[in-house]
Amino acid sequence: MIADLRKFDCGDLLVSPSLLAADFARLDSEIARVEKGGAELLHLDVMDGHFVPNLSFGGPVITSIRKVSKLLFDVHLMISHPEKYAASFAKAGADHITFHVESDDDPEAVIRTIRETGCTAGICVKPKTPAEAVFPYLDKVDMVLVMTVEPGFGGQKFMADMMSKVQAIRQEIDRKSLKVHLEVDGGVDRETVKPCIAAGANIFVAGTSVFRAPDGAEAAIAGLKHR
Repeated sequence: MIADLRKFDCGDLLVSPSLLAADFARLDSEIARVEKGGAELLHLDVMDGHFVPNLSFGGPVITSIRKVSKLLFDVHLMISHPEKYAASFAKAGADHITFHVESDDDPEAVIRTIRETGCTAGICVKPKTPAEAVFPYLDKVDMVLVMTVEPGFGGQKFMADMMSKVQAIRQEIDRKSLKVHLEVDGGVDRETVKPCIAAGANIFVAGTSVFRAPDGAEAAIAGLKHR
């Protein structure tokens, strides 16, 4: 692990560009572009074709890009059995690992396994899962990720009705006086980020709006952090 999520204050606005939107023919230069543009994290979506109806990439890709970047690798496991594979992704170069509360494994066991690898741990909820599903684990994780689209495919439309869920989780984090980051993922751009900030999110996963921004990654990332 070369980066630690805990070094960031939970009030900081951070951007985690989603690699799925990058040009995979030149990943090294694409990653360098967002790193130079001011991103603090790099969001890596791992899909197994079972938990979500799509396949993406696995450990070998992460191992390869780890050699060319010092960004915090924000690995999002959209897989059925995160406990089984957490250690392999940590070995590949993950700094932080987020898994779904809806996965087939026991959440507390997954969190414990992630921590044993040296990575920070996050828990994620799909759009149809209520905020309360993650409440029992808030004091055990470093991040909660709220999906603002159905997981599995990039480029979907932002679901504004997820903001009440973000707000509810933020209120519970604050009520318990916890240092937990709150991340949103799906359809985030310079406009949709505004209600996310207002609801209490502080980490923004953005793929198309950063990697394919007409005015460049630096301007896109700065726009996402603008209060």
